[in-house]
This record gives sequence, structure tokens and C-alpha cells, in this order.
Amino acid sequence: MRIILLGPPGAGKGTQAVRLVERLGTPQLSTGDMLRAAVAAGTPVGLKAKAVMDRGELVSDDIVVGIIADRIEEQDAKSGFILDGFPRTVAQAEAFDQMLADKGLKLDAVIEFKVNETELVERIVKRAQETEARGEPVRKDDNPEVFKTRLDAYRNQTAPLSAYYERTGMLKTVDGMKPIDDVTQAIREILGR
Repeated sequence: MRIILLGPPGAGKGTQAVRLVERLGTPQLSTGDMLRAAVAAGTPVGLKAKAVMDRGELVSDDIVVGIIADRIEEQDAKSGFILDGFPRTVAQAEAFDQMLADKGLKLDAVIEFKVNETELVERIVKRAQETEARGEPVRKDDNPEVFKTRLDAYRNQTAPLSAYYERTGMLKTVDGMKPIDDVTQAIREILGR
């Protein structure tokens, strides 16, 4: 299955992606990891990305989609993949859909985690406090101010993807505020697995 998980930071996408990887046996693809791997491997698209990053610029949508196009050709992704954190914009979604179509592939599901933003901020604050209480280092992005900035960026750049995928008929939603096991069950029902 080819799946995209959408939702703001802290909504539980990463947790559910791990569960999907275990259940479906398909890899979770991280654009950051793929980018670093392509650069390290010296692939043609990796070399393009390296040149851009060496200039201190952001890697273009075309390069990111090219890296994903290469990655989904690898054996472990032949039967599907889970994307969390990509696409981030409608332009990326359009380029990604075109790339899939060119390969004769299509998405099976786009699952959006719906959340209450106020409760989500409270969840992140609580997670940071619990982490600190265990004596573990708190993730930088669990700082409430940093988190609110990331949430604003999501709202401005990525939230329009909901309407895009709704127009394509692909969008399904789950209540990301429910307990983890309930969210897992809701995703299972959406996927029919």
C-alpha cells in the first residue's frame, strides 16, 4: 500500500507510521533520510541536491520528488511505502502525483490526523514534562514556543493539502486526539487491513 499521513506536528503520525510498518511490512520514507542517503550514495539526483545544499539553499520540489522516485524503485518499497512529512505543499503533491502516474502507480490512501490545536499544545507540554521527569533530554521541537512556530508553519504551508486530497477523493480522516490504540484501529478500518 502507498500511504501518506498528514497532520500537524505532534498529532501522532510517527507513532502510527511505526505501527503501519510493522503491520504492512512496507517502509516509512523520510525525505530527510532519503536526501542524506542520496547525497552519500552520490546518485545523480543526490549530487544535484548536494550542490544546492552546499550553496545553503533549500532543495527544490523537483529534486525531492526525484529522490522519492529513486527510493520507491528499491526492493523494500516495491509493494508500497508510508510517507510522513511529505508532501508539505500542494505543488509537491501535484509533482508527486505526476511522478506516480508516470510510473503507473497511485496512492492507496491519504490519512489526515485531525486534532484540536489547543489540546495538542497541551499534549506536547505534558510530553516534555514527562520526558524531563524521566531525566531524558527533551526534544527541541517539544519546546512550546518552537512547537507553536512549527504549528503555524504547518497551518500556512501544509494544511491546504487537505483540500487538495479531498478534491481527488483520496482524503480520509482520523481523530488524532483519541488514544493511540483507537487511532490505530481507525486507520485499520480505513485501509481495510
